[in-house]
Amino acid sequence: MPKIREPRYHKVAQEIAQDIVDNHFLVGQKLHARSTLAATYGVSAETARKAVSVLADLAIVKPVHGSGVEVLSRGKAQDFLSQASASNNIQATNREIKEILKRQKEDLTSLNQLLGLLADQTQQVRQQSPMAPHEFIPDDDSQKLHQSIGTLNIWQNTGATVVAILHQDELVLSPGPYAVIEPGDTVYFVGPDKSVLAMQQFFAN
Repeated sequence: MPKIREPRYHKVAQEIAQDIVDNHFLVGQKLHARSTLAATYGVSAETARKAVSVLADLAIVKPVHGSGVEVLSRGKAQDFLSQASASNNIQATNREIKEILKRQKEDLTSLNQLLGLLADQTQQVRQQSPMAPHEFIPDDDSQKLHQSIGTLNIWQNTGATVVAILHQDELVLSPGPYAVIEPGDTVYFVGPDKSVLAMQQFFAN
């Protein structure tokens, strides 16, 4: 059964944002070096780096070369946390998916219906039109593998929005731009009908 999880760096980004909202970190304050942040939140330096990148993309913090990370906005930190809270209904759907997989391994009809619901909820959070998800498995020899969604610019190149990645036995939902597509992964995406062919052509060598 796939294990549904949220990327660890995204959770750490929320923890840092919460500390900003709670005034543990003040606007204009310089946070510790990423290695110290990693120790503070009990994660690797790479996870801390990705978490800071998420907050920097949202203009909540700003990395300052040679002097740590500067807090820019408490309001945007609150907006980020509110957006995360709005995704709770997606997590409820995840739990229901796990129950269906437990009861009915052979019948994927209900699962597909819930994946469609999940895509609708995800698209609403992103303020886009809901569409049923498509499923795609890139060829193992595709030159686009081992790269992140953001690096590949999948939406810009195909019109498809990736809503989930099934990696081995783990289903990563709303993976974000830093998620890497590996050989054997199943990519779930939403988009217009032409995006199906566009995805196939994009990952073809």
